[in-house]
Amino acid sequence: MNASASPSTEFSALPLPPHTLQNLQQLGYLQMTPIQAASLPLALAGHDLIAQAQTGSGKTAAFSLALLANLNPRRFAVQALVLCPTRELADQVTQELRRLARAEDNLKVLTLCGGATMRPQLASLEHGAHVVVGTPGRIMDHLERGSLKLDALNTLVLDEADRMLDMGFFDDIATVVKQCPKQRQTLLFSATYPEGIAKLSAAFMREPKEVKLQAKPSATKIRQRFFEVTEEQRLHTVSLLLNHYRPVSTLAFCNTKQQCRDLVDVLQAQGFVALDLHGDLEQRDRDQVLVRFANRSASVLVATDIAARGLDIEQLEAVINVDITPDVATHTHRIGRTGRVDQEGWAFSLASVDEMGRVGQIEKAGNFTSEWVPLSALTPASNEPLRPPMQTLQIMGGRKEKIRAGDVLGALTKDMGFAAAQIGKISINEFSTYVAVERDIAKKALAALNAGRVKGKAVKVRSL
Repeated sequence: MNASASPSTEFSALPLPPHTLQNLQQLGYLQMTPIQAASLPLALAGHDLIAQAQTGSGKTAAFSLALLANLNPRRFAVQALVLCPTRELADQVTQELRRLARAEDNLKVLTLCGGATMRPQLASLEHGAHVVVGTPGRIMDHLERGSLKLDALNTLVLDEADRMLDMGFFDDIATVVKQCPKQRQTLLFSATYPEGIAKLSAAFMREPKEVKLQAKPSATKIRQRFFEVTEEQRLHTVSLLLNHYRPVSTLAFCNTKQQCRDLVDVLQAQGFVALDLHGDLEQRDRDQVLVRFANRSASVLVATDIAARGLDIEQLEAVINVDITPDVATHTHRIGRTGRVDQEGWAFSLASVDEMGRVGQIEKAGNFTSEWVPLSALTPASNEPLRPPMQTLQIMGGRKEKIRAGDVLGALTKDMGFAAAQIGKISINEFSTYVAVERDIAKKALAALNAGRVKGKAVKVRSL
């Protein structure tokens, strides 16, 4: 559904009580933003909802107004729960909720996040609350203690769901949701639409309506450049492209497994952090490669089309067609991996004289004239080697040891003094936990984790 489908952008067009509309006017909320206009009529009608919208688009007010409309202020029990990825976001959501609810008498919104002491939270819960906003780990702690009861819950909100999945919170979310009543409304808000969102909605939502404001990536966001090469120049040209354009993350496609291996050998010999992905890799190695590339610990992923099937990497700056594919649809699919949502992306294609016929078919199908750039135009943009911004640390221990993303984040920030902004994606599988940290703190973080404790236990950690 597109925002333009909404007949009105006036809040007064919504079935909201007069005191709520009056409060909105006093707060300066006059016109709905596109995400509010698209999602509020559906949410207020009681539907489960998946809404895709960027940060800063007004989504907090969208789900807040929906959950407040469902509340009975005279019933002193937790009727709405908002799960957020970070304490900072939970605090922002709480402030916004309180502003929007100020026309209600005695409506209590409580924040429950890790990093804060338990005792005041326990005391606040004893006094009762209508809405709880929190991070998955701390909400789980309260559910385990029995201090938080969700039997009166009628609205569950998953805010920035993609970020929670990035941080490894899928299992924690699942644990929390299992303790929510089945008869409830679930609202899921996300800036992007990774594979895990479909998994979440299939597991926990009832016939959700979908609101996606972004158009599908258009060819205009993908800037294509073609380069004529000889077979001898082909692999070396990839490093010329990387040094000239300096993309943070690049997906390079080869037509064969052997070409993948050869290219990775060439790139690694030149100091690039490059990984290959092809059908001969065991699942464990494949998982590790994907984790390292998705968390921006490797600059280049070299893959065959079969290996890259179903791959959805956020913030992919460039795609390189090392070989021209004989299939036009495959070319479109390859370059469509970049230029997602509101980002621009580069698509570079290397073609020998023998491949010009294939390029002609791609031009005809796409109805465009290709832009050719001479190899002489590729000059290094810096003397510094291209390095990925993050480094992956592997903790020996995963779901089997009941390690949660919040445990790792808490150990690094609360116990070891690193800033949350220096920590990237946290991925947890059965036996290992992978955490991305900024490259310049990787050695310190490695030493601190090996000397410290995660979840009260000593752990073994290595750098990948």
